Amino acid sequence: MTNSLDTILKSIKPLDSRAMAAARARQDCLTKPHGSLGRLEELSVQIAGITGQAMPKLEHKVIITMAADHGVVAEGVSLYPQAVTRQMVLNFLRGGAAINVLAGHIGARVVVVDMGVIGGFSSLSGLLCKPVDSGTKSMLRGPAMTRPQAITALETGIEIVQDEARKGLDIVATGDMGIGNTTASSAIFAAISGQSVARVTGRGTGIDDKQLAHKVGVIEKALSLNHPNPKDPVDVLAKVGGFEIGGLAGVMLGAAARRIPVVIDGLISGAAALIATGLSPRVKDYLIPAHVSAEPGHKLMLDFLGLKPLLDLNMRLGEGTGAALGISLADAAVKTLCLMATFGEAGVSEAEPPPGK
Repeated sequence: MTNSLDTILKSIKPLDSRAMAAARARQDCLTKPHGSLGRLEELSVQIAGITGQAMPKLEHKVIITMAADHGVVAEGVSLYPQAVTRQMVLNFLRGGAAINVLAGHIGARVVVVDMGVIGGFSSLSGLLCKPVDSGTKSMLRGPAMTRPQAITALETGIEIVQDEARKGLDIVATGDMGIGNTTASSAIFAAISGQSVARVTGRGTGIDDKQLAHKVGVIEKALSLNHPNPKDPVDVLAKVGGFEIGGLAGVMLGAAARRIPVVIDGLISGAAALIATGLSPRVKDYLIPAHVSAEPGHKLMLDFLGLKPLLDLNMRLGEGTGAALGISLADAAVKTLCLMATFGEAGVSEAEPPPGK
């Protein structure tokens, strides 16, 4: 399989209905009242449909955390300086970040990718260097990137999934790092959904009311200047997006083409999902929304996408932290499906049907 965007889009197929039917039938035979495991049952059936396996296994778990800088930071939209993007990438590589801790907790490997951090990196163990450019341009001064760069970001995400699949990949989660990326994500959502910028934009790193009003104004001006086409996801990505957002959208596309479940994190992963599902609506069925973040736009995003989050923990860190917890629930879902005994195997009497049935 090549990493050509067109090839990948044509490779994404519907979920496997036979595997889903078999998983549902097994759930109904397990030693429990029908439906008593709630969302875990639904999740196990979805993963069966994604993988095409009635009894799937999630042994190889990967969290892909992509990092990039955003030119819009120069417009004063963030509480933290741009240098924090680079500093946090180094923290990931040292194993000192929240994502490292949670990945270890669930037995996942973290793949850290430089999609366009200013200054770049020399060869560092554990880092994939795939920069599209040295950060995006400020969307307030023109398009954040060119259309070819947007396509490169998407195809880079696809390529990374293909490389990781060769090492072993049963489920993938999306994470991010990039000062200014909540601005880009809110701009993407406003452009695609048509909702007001004020409604979908939050405080990001913790800005105050005055800074929030400024951030909203920057996004409004950027949308007015660049006129991103809501019917063309690549145009939206190019006009107001980020390299890591494009890369994560590519991860979703590449994983769907290989029938691999994708656990998505918060606002930035949600923006990537908007791009990916805009390019291929079938991708939605391959997405598992781990949680709803504290960013107000994220719940609206999930509602717009028609996705129901597994958790609501008031998290807003990014990195893939919420998605790591989502992988844990996905693993629990398939293990209950595959490892629980059926009524017949356990010698337990099934519930009798109500009278008249």
